[in-house]
Amino acid sequence: MHPKTMDLSLERTVQVARALGIHFDVPVITVAGTNGKGSTCAMLESICRHAGYRTGLYQKPELVHFTERCKINGHPVEEAVLLPHFEAVERARGDTTLTQFEFTTLAIARALSMAEVDVVILEVGLGGRYDSVNAFETDCAVITSIDLDHMEWLGPDRESIGLEKAQIMRPGRPCIVSDPLPPASVVKHGESIGADLWLVGRDFNHQGDRQQWSWSGRGRRYSGMSYPALRGANQLINASGAIAALIALKDRLPINAQAVRTGLALVELPGRFQIVPGQPALVLDVAHNPQSVAALAANLDAMGFYPRTHAVFGAMADKDIPGLLAKIVPLVDAWHLCPLPNPRSATIDALDAMVSTAAAGRVGGAPAVHRHAGPAEALAVAVASADPADRIVVFGSFYTVGGVLKAGLPRLGAPHAASPPA
Repeated sequence: MHPKTMDLSLERTVQVARALGIHFDVPVITVAGTNGKGSTCAMLESICRHAGYRTGLYQKPELVHFTERCKINGHPVEEAVLLPHFEAVERARGDTTLTQFEFTTLAIARALSMAEVDVVILEVGLGGRYDSVNAFETDCAVITSIDLDHMEWLGPDRESIGLEKAQIMRPGRPCIVSDPLPPASVVKHGESIGADLWLVGRDFNHQGDRQQWSWSGRGRRYSGMSYPALRGANQLINASGAIAALIALKDRLPINAQAVRTGLALVELPGRFQIVPGQPALVLDVAHNPQSVAALAANLDAMGFYPRTHAVFGAMADKDIPGLLAKIVPLVDAWHLCPLPNPRSATIDALDAMVSTAAAGRVGGAPAVHRHAGPAEALAVAVASADPADRIVVFGSFYTVGGVLKAGLPRLGAPHAASPPA
């Protein structure tokens, strides 16, 4: 409908939202950032549900099915539920053209505004200032870790990118900045508009050992908590921000300590350092920029010893592929490369060239590099070539992980692990 797939502007979304009369009568939490948005949203949802609240969640992108983007009480809505809202957007837009993202955001926002929920959680897509989610007022903003990504749209450095994301703040409303070292532009903007800034080390903090962790901030403390079900040390940063957001809204959305503990212990989110039991072990991670891949590499390193690590890898051409490869190349013994079903996908030739360059001089010798038609095919060959004690990591994009999940969660059994005939 709209001639540009990416057109950074809020006017069209605001205009159609007003025509639709979209309004939220319940607390709204908006989450922006480079990495950790999806995990933070999942934790917020899980804690609220275990506190007895009915939740509405807008998250993106999906791994397999579009309906994953709109969840009511933890479950994706049925397609039939969304259809009337798409029809309503079509009627209300008049002569206004909308990008696909604008259209779908409006339809899902309308669905959530009319659902019987007690809290709505909205995940921001790209940036913040011109993201369609920013067309709606928020009661509490959360800004997760900020790193270099989408620089062609958001700016060349963390300060520029941070300023774009900071636009989700509202005067007088709480904004939780869970990045331990936020760009100065984020803090400066919050102070300039009179937002109620919550900063790590000043307003809230967390600490932990190998067994448990604790959170403290603004008159509240939680001690002796189990680690979140989402694996990886970086998830404590996301969990800490999620708790801070709920404490900031305690007058409208009271949360008890047990809900915090249980919600974090039982939170689920596919594709975030998701370890699938089997032989070989399978790790699914949507990491697709240097910061998130560095976290993935650290988490892989903490898993213990595996004789060999096989990587299934596909990525978008506009990502910093050399930068993210540099973080994980030392850990990978064999690469299974694949293009992705998206026009922005890096070609197999480009992936091959970048992996070969990144792995040149690798300690232990150059890794094997294989080329495949897609993620599912790449995983099948990786399994066939792996020993039971090895591990396989699938990463690089939501499309890479989604490509191996289309037929359901893989349960691996290496051919070498099969029992010998009687």
